[in-house]
Amino acid sequence: MSEHRHIIAILRGITPPETINICEALLMAGIAMIEVPLNSPDALKSIRDAAKALAGRATIGAGTVLSADEVDKVADAGGAFVVSPDTNTDVIARTIGRKMRSYPGVFSPTDAFGALRSGATGLKFFPAEVLGPKGIRAMKAVLPPDIPLYAVGGANPDNFREYFAAGCAGFGLGTYLYKPGMTLDEISTRARTAVAAYDEEKGK
Repeated sequence: MSEHRHIIAILRGITPPETINICEALLMAGIAMIEVPLNSPDALKSIRDAAKALAGRATIGAGTVLSADEVDKVADAGGAFVVSPDTNTDVIARTIGRKMRSYPGVFSPTDAFGALRSGATGLKFFPAEVLGPKGIRAMKAVLPPDIPLYAVGGANPDNFREYFAAGCAGFGLGTYLYKPGMTLDEISTRARTAVAAYDEEKGK
């Protein structure tokens, strides 16, 4: 994670024919962590294609992973990380067992410490817009300082500053970066805006 920005592009609804071009556009803008949620059309094919095409240049993973069986499918497709909306200890353990990084969704200290005990690589605060920077800051105070925290659900370039100040390492960006029907130019522009805001606020 330290080798690139802590921005995860969440491509919910993406289809295999458009995956490579969109991933290349995101990578060119400076976003090298790309998540394909499993409730996207033929998600495993998109993951497989992207992992092969962008090998060594980007990190491809899966989101909305709800079971250990799904973890195995992601690993077999070449995924390198797993993001889940909840703190499912079976999913976390299987992810780590398959040598992938695990980013479970948490909303409370109970969730967060349960995820860490199961071996989570980092924590996804979701939905961040409900928890808010104040809630994240309060939990950050009791969490291990070296665990990266991500704000997902409501995070965008306009509020990066507040989430950084609360102790977040980075962000998962979904509909801000990609919605089905967006043009490649629009995705590229939004990605560049997000990277510029991240770099500016991170440098302060």
